[in-house]
Amino acid sequence: MNDRFEIPGRLKNTSLALIAVGVLTLIAGIATLLLGHSTDVDRARFWAVLLHDSIFFTLITTVSIFIQAAVSLAQGGWLITYRRVPEAIGANVWVFATISALIMFMIVFGFRDAHGVNTIYPWVTPGDDKVLLGKKPFLNPGMFVGFTVIFLGLWAFFGRKFRAMSIAQESAPKNDTKIYWKVFRLSGIFLFVYALSQMSTGPWYWIMSVQAHWYSTLFSWYTFASALVSGFSLILLWVVYLKNQGNLELVTKEHIHDLGKFMFAFSIFWTYLWFAQYMLIWYSNQPDETVYFKLRQQGPYSVIFYANFIINFCMPILILMSRPAKRNYFTITFMAMIIIFGHWLDFFQMIMPGPLGGDWHINWYEIGIFMGFAGILIFTVSRTLSQASLIPSNNILLKESIIHVSP
Repeated sequence: MNDRFEIPGRLKNTSLALIAVGVLTLIAGIATLLLGHSTDVDRARFWAVLLHDSIFFTLITTVSIFIQAAVSLAQGGWLITYRRVPEAIGANVWVFATISALIMFMIVFGFRDAHGVNTIYPWVTPGDDKVLLGKKPFLNPGMFVGFTVIFLGLWAFFGRKFRAMSIAQESAPKNDTKIYWKVFRLSGIFLFVYALSQMSTGPWYWIMSVQAHWYSTLFSWYTFASALVSGFSLILLWVVYLKNQGNLELVTKEHIHDLGKFMFAFSIFWTYLWFAQYMLIWYSNQPDETVYFKLRQQGPYSVIFYANFIINFCMPILILMSRPAKRNYFTITFMAMIIIFGHWLDFFQMIMPGPLGGDWHINWYEIGIFMGFAGILIFTVSRTLSQASLIPSNNILLKESIIHVSP
């Protein structure tokens, strides 16, 4: 059984055009800083946008590795008919991880405003700030680089390893389970690593430390939930696209329904964490905690704050609640794009208030850089998908996946 994906010229050209837009936007941004009368806010905006998109795309692609590991450890069969999709996404985490690391290191070691202050990661230049000086044993460039290299390096390794082992299974003897159990054991190791990185230290360094005076014990779980529902939406978009191209014939509405349920369920999970974090800070009403939401809810980001809630909770619960909606290709595809955009906004309002204050924009630079990253994602994932059959025909759980019925 073979199902090869050949990259359509239109898809390839679209991805290259998006990458070109991103590159031209980056060049225009650099030229504006060098040739125009740029301010400290302009320079901070230049780097903050790159930070925002690089982290967002890294986290939502890494979710595909998490999903593979979780399903393998649970010995689930529902994913197998389209497992090549999360494999292809996860195998390219190294691309976004490399870009993210370069951007973050340049911000930490190279970015300063006219007064010599790093306004994106203020802990880099703490001055006489007693709070930042007190956090220096943890928030310092050495620890930042160390954790970043380890976490992103491990994510990239596991993403490529899961893909390689899945491909190797195709040439193994029929019904051989040696590789299957290797993947099982490796999945447990990855989930342990993921718990210590995505669900713990990583978001503290990369995102939360942008406002280094503020902290939340729920923050890493909150970013995980945002990335998770976006990751499921990303997989759904690729599955529907491949179905429309005549591939993934074994994928039925039962599998689409499953993805729709995950998009719906984890939208509710994200809302639970959003409300839990907000309610506890509102209830305790401590100034060093409420400052985070005061700027976002009552300040210049209020539009994004409420749009974030409407797009990421109200729309999924109203549109995806019914069974027919989760089995309708148009509805589910529309909602996948809406969810990804909504959580891109969520990451935007996590990062931008720190370095930019009230001077935020969603203009040509923000849109152009996002398009560039989207182009890289389409180009790399489509290229990986075309390199092997889309059907893991030698997987011992394939038959279970074929006859799968979504409850």
